[in-house]
Amino acid sequence: MTVPIQDHNGSIIGLRGYKIDAHASGPDVIVVGAEAKTPSTNHTNDTNEDNADDNATVAEPEPITHDENELIIEDNQITFIRDDRRYRIRGLEKNKSTMTLKINLMASRDGLVHMDTLDLVKARSRSSFIKATATELFTDADIIKKDIGALLLKIETLQADRIAALKQPARVEVKLSDEERREALALLRSENLLERIVADMDACGIVGESTNKLAGYLAATSRKLAKPLAIVIQSSSSAGKTSLMDAVLSMMPSEDVNRFSGMTGQSLFYLDSDSIRHKILAIAEDEGIRQGSYALKLLQSEGELRHATVGRGEDGRSQTQEHHVEGPTQIFLTTTALDIDEELINRCLILTVDESRDQTDAIQNVQRDARAAVLSQSLELKNQLRKLHQNAQRLIRPLAIVNPYAPQLTFANYKTRLRRDHEKYLTMIDTIALLHQHQREIKTVTHNDQRLEYIEVTKNDIAVANGIAGLVLGRSLDELAPQTRNLLGLLNDYVSETAKSNSVPRNAVRFTRRDIREATSIGNSQLSIHLNRLVDLEYVHVHRGKNGQRYVYELLYSGEGR
Repeated sequence: MTVPIQDHNGSIIGLRGYKIDAHASGPDVIVVGAEAKTPSTNHTNDTNEDNADDNATVAEPEPITHDENELIIEDNQITFIRDDRRYRIRGLEKNKSTMTLKINLMASRDGLVHMDTLDLVKARSRSSFIKATATELFTDADIIKKDIGALLLKIETLQADRIAALKQPARVEVKLSDEERREALALLRSENLLERIVADMDACGIVGESTNKLAGYLAATSRKLAKPLAIVIQSSSSAGKTSLMDAVLSMMPSEDVNRFSGMTGQSLFYLDSDSIRHKILAIAEDEGIRQGSYALKLLQSEGELRHATVGRGEDGRSQTQEHHVEGPTQIFLTTTALDIDEELINRCLILTVDESRDQTDAIQNVQRDARAAVLSQSLELKNQLRKLHQNAQRLIRPLAIVNPYAPQLTFANYKTRLRRDHEKYLTMIDTIALLHQHQREIKTVTHNDQRLEYIEVTKNDIAVANGIAGLVLGRSLDELAPQTRNLLGLLNDYVSETAKSNSVPRNAVRFTRRDIREATSIGNSQLSIHLNRLVDLEYVHVHRGKNGQRYVYELLYSGEGR
């Protein structure tokens, strides 16, 4: 079978002949005419002297300018060239598993083209393509089969590399300028570092909540430790729990924060370890964590997840596959729920948002001031402060912490859950020391021929941790939710004032839900929820009305335990 050879102008300058019968004698390709530059399929190119004439020449192998075993990778396609045959591959990027290699493959030669979509993993699909291509290109099927075999090996290797690259998280490496490094170090070396943190968060628009802001900032910083602190912000709807979480996370480097609106029960088991190790995992609202609470509990307590599933092996049979996710990770949650999974909640620090009228008034003042300020200046100042703290966090190294005063510390021990709270307390001390590492002497010790750097805890670190733990850990031991505890305090004040004004003993004071709504401005739905909890826990006694009369309540609590 012969085809014409054309130059760039379209003029015929020769003929190329291809052997159709692969078992016949003689060369596979013979070129006649002036053009003899195309490398032949068979590099022997021996002509049959009986068939040769004066005008026939045998194509001599020309040096190949490319590696015929190399894939030419372009923007949206891959090219594979074998002698005079050209293969164009598209759609490889859509294959996300090593079990499939579905591509669009076009084979061409001397103006002859065959194109089809096939899965290179399937033998039937390959055989069909080889047969059709050999027919369309007037080429021996064995030659096409060798080409497809070589192409399959190359494509399979390329796909494996691409899948491995996809599994690797996109690493964001932030390089600080000399000026940024100098400013960040000045902040970390500030003598009043903790006060600066609270003041800067105030300047960013979060007023009050000093203890909560500092506790949240320290918990986020603890991501660099072996056992980070977990945080749950609990409050009523619209009280500002999400704003508090956003304020803390805005001070952390973006590459260290993973935010999710929700997760399924199995999603954490399939995360890449590098994407969560020593990073922050933030989830808003209890609904988003309800299904994934089991995995969160394991990740917080054990620092890793191991999950076995059934999948298809390379031989197509079902087999057990293990998924291993390594931590540790710092967990940051918000919720409006009063009843949270006890196993999850006792692994976390509980922060409660201030819902008082004074705090509401302070927030409204800030909102009004923001409208009166020049918007560009206000935003620029906030962005500068956030960037400063983000850069400072990037300069904090995960050093070992040694607490020489630990044997002298004491802690409550009347409940078993205090075993976990004690660990949180010690971790809080370590985090404060870690935050001040640029103000401490970095010491070294050699153990098993390994050099370990560490810093030591100071008494001031313990004093700060005591102040925070007294408030934060005290709430976690309370049998009442923060909102319910707040209502109990309001009821106590109301009963005391009513008894004093009416000159009667406290146990003689009776009140209705309407009385409490008018005295406290608490909505009826919230009042119903928290008042029923106080009744169930016997802080409030119900006197049932007779003959259709309304219910009245008596406060059994006298202000103890505050």
